[in-house]
Amino acid sequence: MQLEQPPLLGLVLFRPTIHYDSRGYFFETYHQEKYQAMGLDVSFIQENQSLSKKGTVRGLHYQLAPYAQAKLVRVVQGVIWDVAVDLRKEMGSFGQWRGFVLSSENSHQLFVPRGFAHGFIALSSEAIVAYKCDTYHCPDAEQGIHFQDPTLHIPWEDYAKPQIISAKDAALPLLQEAVYNF
Repeated sequence: MQLEQPPLLGLVLFRPTIHYDSRGYFFETYHQEKYQAMGLDVSFIQENQSLSKKGTVRGLHYQLAPYAQAKLVRVVQGVIWDVAVDLRKEMGSFGQWRGFVLSSENSHQLFVPRGFAHGFIALSSEAIVAYKCDTYHCPDAEQGIHFQDPTLHIPWEDYAKPQIISAKDAALPLLQEAVYNF
């Protein structure tokens, strides 16, 4: 497995080793000891999966501390553009973001540490996304930032036209009005 550590401290892109043969392929989607050896010391306790149609935007979501979640995101089917925004004021990279194309074809996985908002847009006709979390979902701690916050300059349109946004996500505040405690 190869890993890439983007400039935002804690954000990690994993590129698993895929073994192909006449039957198809095989790869480990998660191996705790190997991830720990690469510096990812986290225990996942919940896994979620979503299906999104092309142009669907989900996010930018996070949970307040002490319910903040670290996530390991991967695409089971299709293609997404996945975005993580740093909300950790003490890190000096507050408000910075990175985006990654994750697909069932490239099998890349993105580790999003606690203190980041996370979201994606579906680029394929359908995208099935699975992600492991290190804490349970807590509805009372749910927060988010509007995906089109002009101060973030996230170029969603460069990847796909945002077409489907939930009413809840459309009502999310801008970064300067958001509540966060990281």
